[in-house]
Amino acid sequence: MQPTAYPTAWEHPPTQRAWIQHMIMIGARLVGWSAAWFGCLFLIVGTPTWVGWIFLPVLVYATFRSVLQLAYFRPSIRIQRILRQYPWLLLTDVPRGRNKHPQAQEDEMWFEFPNPEKPEEQIPLLFLSNMRTLWWMKRFGTVRTKPELKAQIEPLWFAGDPRFIAVVAATGRGGQAPKRLHLLYQRTATGRRGGTPIDWNASAGALDRARRAGAHVPDSAPRQPRPF
Repeated sequence: MQPTAYPTAWEHPPTQRAWIQHMIMIGARLVGWSAAWFGCLFLIVGTPTWVGWIFLPVLVYATFRSVLQLAYFRPSIRIQRILRQYPWLLLTDVPRGRNKHPQAQEDEMWFEFPNPEKPEEQIPLLFLSNMRTLWWMKRFGTVRTKPELKAQIEPLWFAGDPRFIAVVAATGRGGQAPKRLHLLYQRTATGRRGGTPIDWNASAGALDRARRAGAHVPDSAPRQPRPF
């Protein structure tokens, strides 16, 4: 059964396995960097001062990596919520760029996806989070990007609503499973900084679905200006 045939991405067994493996890797890295932190602390305390100075930079870096792994947990839970609400779409030739999008204020990498209720309208989704974006940056495509790298995100796995929140992934396991699950969102759908959620003229059903997926959207549907 094709990944796109399931009512939601989460009902696709390889997707569940990909998300579980994603969480296992985060947990394993957290344990590993935490162990490195305690090991360095032991060496700094239990050895001569000059030896402690050698391990101090490693202790600082292990602290940074441990905190970073903790920061991955919340986006990963949000990824699961999105996968439980939206089906997979396998998209080819998705417009993308590494320079500032003309309709966006932020200078970030971006994909463009069609508005689900107005397909002729393209909506940019930006990589607003700096976590785990280097892998994607190398495959976005420039004159010097190797074709085999570009091919790793063709087709692009997409689940969500570009007006609010979505998950993208690269293709793995012979095209039958996603890998590199990555959260994308509109800033107004995060509820941060006291921002007012925008409904994008979405239907009540689309708003309710986005809300269940974890997006910050209006409870009612007042027509508000577009963010771009």
